[in-house]
Amino acid sequence: MPSFVAVDLGAESGRVIRGDLEADRLRIVTVARFPTGMEKIDGRLRWNLDRILGRVIAALGATRAEGPVDSVGVDTWGVDFGLLDGRGRLIELPVAYRDSRTEGVMERFLDRVPRERVYASTGVQFLPFNTLYQLAAMAEAREPALAEANRLLLVPDLVNRALTGSEVSESTNATTTQCFDPRAGSWDVELVGEAGVDPSILPAVVPPATVLGHLAPDVRESTRLGPTQVIAPATHDTGSAVAAVPADGEDWAYLSSGTWSLVGVETPEPVITDAAREANLTNEGGIASTNRLLRNVMGLWLVQRLRAESNGAPDHETLMAEAGSSRPLASFVDPDDPRFLNPPSMRDAIASFLTETGQAVPSDRGGFVRCALESLALAYRAVLDDLKRVTGREIRTIHIVGGGAQNRMLSQMTADATGVTVVAGPIEATAIGNVLGQALALGHVEDLAAARALVRRSFSPEWFEPGDRSRWDDAYGRFPGRKS
Repeated sequence: MPSFVAVDLGAESGRVIRGDLEADRLRIVTVARFPTGMEKIDGRLRWNLDRILGRVIAALGATRAEGPVDSVGVDTWGVDFGLLDGRGRLIELPVAYRDSRTEGVMERFLDRVPRERVYASTGVQFLPFNTLYQLAAMAEAREPALAEANRLLLVPDLVNRALTGSEVSESTNATTTQCFDPRAGSWDVELVGEAGVDPSILPAVVPPATVLGHLAPDVRESTRLGPTQVIAPATHDTGSAVAAVPADGEDWAYLSSGTWSLVGVETPEPVITDAAREANLTNEGGIASTNRLLRNVMGLWLVQRLRAESNGAPDHETLMAEAGSSRPLASFVDPDDPRFLNPPSMRDAIASFLTETGQAVPSDRGGFVRCALESLALAYRAVLDDLKRVTGREIRTIHIVGGGAQNRMLSQMTADATGVTVVAGPIEATAIGNVLGQALALGHVEDLAAARALVRRSFSPEWFEPGDRSRWDDAYGRFPGRKS
């Protein structure tokens, strides 16, 4: 019975999940969960990599309780990185994408380098925290760490280095940086040079489902896992999540729902056109040489922050009940407005947006949460409209995967807003896709189609059919985040 361990690190929490192939089913068991969130260290929002690694190693040791494992795989969020010096030491803890150091940097960079040139090479959505602009920010500030750097590694690469000594990047995460040309399959060294960075610090890039090596001796000793193989699945968490979408055919879209919402379709190759650029769509690598054409939407971060700012931090059921009893389709925000990236108060940020756009401000917590959820559903419709226009593809089903698939209210709102059937689940799609990437690498699953058939046999999703669209059509006409 082949067994795999998925280390799935999100921007709020991490989990270590064991996956066992049993006949024609996949069984998963959660071994550990732990926080990963940003911390203010040395004046910056950073990822406490040492603490995260300690928790990962401890959890890997706990996976032995159910027997030996064949391999381990790591996935994380994109864009963030660490810099190593000439001795291979991490110069400083990685800065988090929500840190303020990139404010205004993208705009200044695009004043020098035409937007058309950047997109024609990378095909990536313009977001102020992309790796390209983080590097440009460091160069602008003449940060000593950049001058000292000998190697740049993205966050999953740093974890893999700790596990194996490997110093390569995996392509699904490399494509998130806006430094990588997905058609050439290599870094755009000229573009990185325009950011003021020596491109020689960029690592070699390998495809997903690559065997990186075995656990390093010190990790073997700590975990008692023996010479277990470490495999790079799709190391970008959305890449792994999309691999686990239980879909067949081509008339479907995915919505990887969590702190961020990533709405897209799978294509055989990058779609780098004027229409895609104008829609601000991104092309990211997928498993089995696929491409993910998508747009990032701010996601459940809005609701997470509203909940955290509440006295007593109500449970999910209470929050949804309050939202359900609030007035429907009253006011909307554009979830991607920069003010929502990391405001001191999410409630104040939403109220500010509504006031500026002449809309009613909710009077209670439930109203704010409903405003956030309905705005997300309408944002998903806007992205789907752009995807259909750019690709000419009909979309009949939306597969919601990830933790947000548990939010039944948002799933129904998404079906109602888009007029498309929503299939919600699996919840642990990222970890499942991570396991599938390992299984593909070791030959236990034949191809991506077989992997998705395995997901369909192993997990039961929940279906949501659209209701009366007339009110949602009216709401969409009033939605401030509508781009076209």
